[in-house]
Amino acid sequence: MITYPFKYKRAKSVADAEALMKAAPDGKLLAGGQTLIAAMKMRLASPSDLVDISGLKELSYIRVANGVVAIGAGATHFEVAASSEVARAIPALAYLASIIGDPAVRHKGTLGGSVANNDPAADYPAAVLGLNATIKTNKRSIASDAFFTGMFSTALGEGEIITEVSFPIPLKASYQKFPNPASRYAMAGVFLARTKDGVRVAVTGAGPCVFRVPAMEAALAKGFTPDAIAGITIPADGLNSDIHGSAEYRAHLVGVMAKRAVAEAA
Repeated sequence: MITYPFKYKRAKSVADAEALMKAAPDGKLLAGGQTLIAAMKMRLASPSDLVDISGLKELSYIRVANGVVAIGAGATHFEVAASSEVARAIPALAYLASIIGDPAVRHKGTLGGSVANNDPAADYPAAVLGLNATIKTNKRSIASDAFFTGMFSTALGEGEIITEVSFPIPLKASYQKFPNPASRYAMAGVFLARTKDGVRVAVTGAGPCVFRVPAMEAALAKGFTPDAIAGITIPADGLNSDIHGSAEYRAHLVGVMAKRAVAEAA
């Protein structure tokens, strides 16, 4: 029988987790484990150590103050979805969290885990980029525009642990997605936010990494209506194409979801 041994360690604090990871030759942080455990079962990941941070109270909180919704990296999707504070401040963010996966996933998956993993079809990266959030780690703060660098890739460095994501409260916001009927991941999801500084449009699911649509942002800054972006097309080049939908189909979905988001926000 073939075995794949690893060491399991439960961190007592963020500082302890940092020390445990530093001592591990190929360690991985374990929060909700919704992606990592599945990858290990399929032998796509074989960490030497699992450092469990799921029980850290210092990472599990939701605070609304000074025009910002600050959410600890350990907060689950369910906690964000069920938060009355989030619902009042950024209803679109609470809604986004409520449609992630299924109840089992929402009760275990965490904000920090989703953002750090940066799955091309995950929901949270669209909210982070669309709301111009700040990702705080045990070492620094990273602007959303600089954080997502490619498929399953981020600006996180060696030993960096996400501790909080800080979302500025917008004037209006909406999230609309076309989910894969089996996985509920986004085939195309659009998070739109209007602030006093302008409009941001972030797309997930359609490409290898979450991205913004400057043409739509400029058009909506002039006129915040679905008609303002009706003539804007998304190039299919470089978008995802698989058995669930071609690149051209996903490009079309982005336009449809964006118009729905504008209509809902307006």
